[in-house]
Amino acid sequence: MRLTPLEQRLSSFAAPVIEDLGFALICIKTISEDGGQTVQIMAEDPATKKLGVDDAAKISRGVSTVFDVEDPINGAYRLEVSSPGIDRPLMQIEDFKTYEGFEAKIESDIPAENGQKKFRGILKGLNGENVLIKTDEGEAEIPFENLTKGKLVMSDELIKRTANL
Repeated sequence: MRLTPLEQRLSSFAAPVIEDLGFALICIKTISEDGGQTVQIMAEDPATKKLGVDDAAKISRGVSTVFDVEDPINGAYRLEVSSPGIDRPLMQIEDFKTYEGFEAKIESDIPAENGQKKFRGILKGLNGENVLIKTDEGEAEIPFENLTKGKLVMSDELIKRTANL
């Protein structure tokens, strides 16, 4: 999944801190709104796929310290640390295999053969570096490198199945 240059820079500072604390960085997003900047970090315990409030506070303190030293953002910003949640973003190519069989929404910056850029359907895994998804219109194969967004869709089935991941 593509990150902005700022998100890449923030990730390079945050990932080692988060990993040293025993967690996995899922994604970093920056949002500019109302003249301010928000940095959203999603992380989880690799064993449980969860992140508690105390864990988020540890990550926030660790990352804040590094950001204060490195000063990667011009001006003030707000830092938010959370779990990716059940309807998590799909950021790594492996996510599309791990969550095969789940419903997802994905977007590509390059249209598929039928001109479609947005897809909603059931993940069917991978074919090499291509993501497979079955939609109401049929099956699509989208190169991972073309994806700009990916997210699981909340459903009762997702809640039941992710409880056992």
